[in-house]
Amino acid sequence: MMMGDHVKASRSSHHDEEPLSPAARLFHAPRFNVYIIVVVGFKTRLNPDVVKAGLEQTLVKHPRFSSKMVVDGNQYCKNKKWTQTKVNLEDHVIVPELDPKIDFPDRFVEDYVSNVTRTPLDLSKPLLELHILNIKTSDAEAVGVFRIHHSMGDGASLISLLLACTRKTSDPEALPSVPVKKRAGSTFNSRDGFWWFFLAIWLFLRLIWNTLVDVLLFVATILFLNDMKTPIKGAPGVELNVKKFVHRTVNLDDIKLVKNAMNTTVNDVVVGIVQAGLSRYLNHRYGEETKDGQVKQSNSNIPKGIHLRTVILVNLRKSAGIQDMADMMAKGSKIRWGNLIGYMFLPFTIALQDDPLDYVRKAKAAIDRKKLSLEPIFTNTCVGLLLQ
Repeated sequence: MMMGDHVKASRSSHHDEEPLSPAARLFHAPRFNVYIIVVVGFKTRLNPDVVKAGLEQTLVKHPRFSSKMVVDGNQYCKNKKWTQTKVNLEDHVIVPELDPKIDFPDRFVEDYVSNVTRTPLDLSKPLLELHILNIKTSDAEAVGVFRIHHSMGDGASLISLLLACTRKTSDPEALPSVPVKKRAGSTFNSRDGFWWFFLAIWLFLRLIWNTLVDVLLFVATILFLNDMKTPIKGAPGVELNVKKFVHRTVNLDDIKLVKNAMNTTVNDVVVGIVQAGLSRYLNHRYGEETKDGQVKQSNSNIPKGIHLRTVILVNLRKSAGIQDMADMMAKGSKIRWGNLIGYMFLPFTIALQDDPLDYVRKAKAAIDRKKLSLEPIFTNTCVGLLLQ
C-alpha cells in the first residue's frame, strides 16, 4: 500500500468524492496536524486583483485545490473524503491593511507568520490561504505568505505546481524553463564488463545490508531507541507551544561554491552547515558558566558519543513536470498527485571540527550511505499499512 494520494484530474470527475489517502489522514491526526508555510519575496508591490485573476486561471482549476475535506461521523474516524466545491477567492486571499512606514518590517513579517500558524484552517473550505503583505523589507518590496495543509500534496508536487502557475517575464505566455543536468556520455568497453558485473553485485549487497540495518534501527526507534536528552530536545507537549519564525538569508552561490569545490550536492552542504551550527550551539549551552554569566572558553564542552538524529522526507516518485501541471489545470489531463513520501533517519555528527569542511564531508558520507538503502520505501509502506 503506497501512501500516494492520486487524483484523476478530469472534468468529468469534478463531482466525485475521493477518500483521503493514509498519508493525508496522517497529516490530519490531532497531534500531527501539519501545514506547509511558504514565504516569498517580490521585487514589486502586489496587486491583489491581479493575483486573484491569476489564481482563478490556474490553482482554482486544480481538482485538489477546489475540494474541501468532508468528515463522516467524528473527526477521528477514517471516513474522510475530498469533495468538489465552489472556490471563493475572497475567502483565501487575505490582504491586511499595513502601515508602509512600520518600524522593523522584517520582525513584523516574522511575527505575522507566527500568528498565522496559531489558528487552524477552516475545514469547510479548501485548505489553503495566501496572505499578501505589501510592506517593504530588507529583501523585498512585498511578501506573500502561503499556508497549505500538507494533506493537499507533498513538497515535490507543490513546487512543480507553483512553477506551473508562473510565466516568464520575457514571454508572458511561456512557462518558466528549468535547467536539466545532462549526464556525461561514456563508452562501454566489453573488456570491463567483468568488473562492472562485480561492482553491481557489490552495490546490491550493500543495498541489502544498509536496508537491513536501517529497518532494525527504525523498529528499535519505535520500541525504545531515543535520542540523547540535550538542550534542544523539548519535553512532552512542546509541539503545542507557540512557535516563533525567524529567517536568515543564505547566499546560494556560496553553497554552490563549496559544492563544486568538494564534488558534493547542495543537500550535503546544507546538512553540513546544520551540523556545524548545532555543534557550536550545543558547545555553548554545555559550557560551564561563571558567576558573571560568561561561558568558559575550552576546546569542547560537548559530551562524547552524543546521539542526535533528524527525520528527512524523501520523494518516492518522479516529480510531476511543470508542463504536466500546466496541462492539468488548463486541459484536465491525468497525472499522479498527492503525498508519496518516505522517511529516513539521518544521524548528525555533533562535535567541534578543526576543519569546517569536515562537517560537509561527514554529511556527505552519511547521506551517500542512506542513498544506498530502501529505508524510505520501507517506512512509506509501514505507514500506509498502519493507517489503512
